[in-house]
Amino acid sequence: MKELFSTKRLCRAGVIAALYVALTYAFGALSFQGFFQIRPAEALCILPLFFPEAVPALYIGCMLSNLASPFLVYDVFVGSLATLIAATGTFLAGKYLRNRAISIAVGGLFPVLCNAFLIPVVIVFLCGDLSYGTAAISYWTYFASMLVTEAIWVYALGIPLSLFVERMRKKKVSAFLDGRASQNGTATSETRPHK
Repeated sequence: MKELFSTKRLCRAGVIAALYVALTYAFGALSFQGFFQIRPAEALCILPLFFPEAVPALYIGCMLSNLASPFLVYDVFVGSLATLIAATGTFLAGKYLRNRAISIAVGGLFPVLCNAFLIPVVIVFLCGDLSYGTAAISYWTYFASMLVTEAIWVYALGIPLSLFVERMRKKKVSAFLDGRASQNGTATSETRPHK
């Protein structure tokens, strides 16, 4: 991780944050409301497996996206914090787990579990939504909803996204690699930044 703040990494972080915001806003209110949240931007939560700059990018992207949330103040800070914690866990899974399938399975658990545990806190305890009766029943109902919703977006879209990133790295596509391309067309640093 010689060049933590290289131009390429900063640009890639900007693209990831912008994609997160655009994908969230594209689905409007469906991204925030209802038992089943339509938030395909959560597939991007798999990217810290490959790119360390995805951790702050997802945090900033989530924070900007949550400006449209009906739970504004709480969601901007607590919801984004859940994404930051999850992205850090996913990054660490990519760094320390050598088997790609296991790193994807474990790395994907962080956004699923962080959102399932923390977002119902915002909805039920901070915003007082008792749609399902008591606070306990409402919390665990939203927990189950978030668990299923997040797992669908992170795994159903995140796995194909991770396979795409790996394929682009094998093809030596510069945008997916760190370092500069050499004269023979290969990258001067590893295809996988984590050791």
